[in-house]
Amino acid sequence: MAWFRNKNPKVPAWQLKQKQDEELAVFMDVRKAQREWEQARLFFEEAEGEEQIDYAIYMLEAAELKYQMHLRAAKRMGLNRIQLPAQQRAEAEA
Repeated sequence: MAWFRNKNPKVPAWQLKQKQDEELAVFMDVRKAQREWEQARLFFEEAEGEEQIDYAIYMLEAAELKYQMHLRAAKRMGLNRIQLPAQQRAEAEA
């Protein structure tokens, strides 16, 4: 990839590439969890009847927890959306 440069010659390029791949995977997990949370929220807003509302609440709470879990993982890695190259962000968000 053109944007990949090994800025630290003491660290092998394959290790940097592996770290970059891990960061992209975590970013993708965050985006996926965010979309699932948004879908659950929309389902909750459209729910009718006691059973649908109960199910929607369950799905919304689960989606929120999943989203928070992935955000914490990204934070532990020190990830920031802006750190990813624009091309990768565009591919991930497509």
